[in-house]
Amino acid sequence: MKALDALDALAATLLIVGGLNWGLVAIAKFDLVAWIFGEDFGATNAASRIVYGLVGLAAVYAIGALLARRRGEPAHGTATAAS
Repeated sequence: MKALDALDALAATLLIVGGLNWGLVAIAKFDLVAWIFGEDFGATNAASRIVYGLVGLAAVYAIGALLARRRGEPAHGTATAAS
């Protein structure tokens, strides 16, 4: 697996975790990330803030990838041969 493929998979996983967490917050008033780290709903500690930060970085990464795709640029800045 290429490093960028692994980065894409990690970003997708983090976005899924973030999306599920927000869905659970909205539907069930349950904060999965806080629960995993032994905190009450809405409470944070260093570990949960790292997860939240990584989810945010994954979203920024995904926005960049989507914009690049929309402009028709190759993913991850790979060069294409000129005709």
